Amino acid sequence: MNIILLHGSWHGAWCWHKVVPHLQASGHRVHVPDLPAHGRNWRVARGRTRLASMASYVCAILDQLDKPALLVAHSRGGIVASTVAEMRPQALRGTAYVAAYMLRNGERVVDYFKKDRDSLVLPNIRVNKMTLTDSLAEEAYQPALYADCSHADVELARSLLTPEPSLPALTRLRLTDARYGTVPRHYIELTQDRAVSIALQRAMVVNSPCQTVSTIDASHSAYFSRPRELANAILGMA
Repeated sequence: MNIILLHGSWHGAWCWHKVVPHLQASGHRVHVPDLPAHGRNWRVARGRTRLASMASYVCAILDQLDKPALLVAHSRGGIVASTVAEMRPQALRGTAYVAAYMLRNGERVVDYFKKDRDSLVLPNIRVNKMTLTDSLAEEAYQPALYADCSHADVELARSLLTPEPSLPALTRLRLTDARYGTVPRHYIELTQDRAVSIALQRAMVVNSPCQTVSTIDASHSAYFSRPRELANAILGMA
């Protein structure tokens, strides 16, 4: 099966490097893109990058595949996955949200983000109105994103994190039952998450019921701290 892994805010394809070998060892073809204005492409367009352009980038990958894919998204990447499901429902076997924003039609990340009182992101977010980007205060990296990760993982992330285009988080999703609603949804909960709290994760699952819900006792970055468990959860969906 084709599996596409989408990173979340401030990250890039690099964050999945521990998970990819486990999926490939099971015979799956794994595609791990840097979304526009992220990773190696982070300076391109930057604050002008919109949700539609991120989703179109993923759709271009889907259009080149010979079979439908399982689309796995982490954190803020969830809104990209949902938009892709609306644009290319026939090209997907399912969408899997890893502690990700799984929103309904008309909703936007910023509204949920402000209500997540158990998250350490809100008090530590830094918004640059000139560049239309946001970033996380460095002192919050470990407690908010990498609480159960090794020092080496934290230092790797510290060297690679980049500003996040803010416009996608301000964009209201446009989703329909006829398209997005036909793609099976799965959710992977991360119980120690202090970026997208477990309370918010479970509230989103109540709002948008899924075919399966898996639980991993990990922080927001389970791809670092629990890569095998995360890969096994994804394989269970595949």
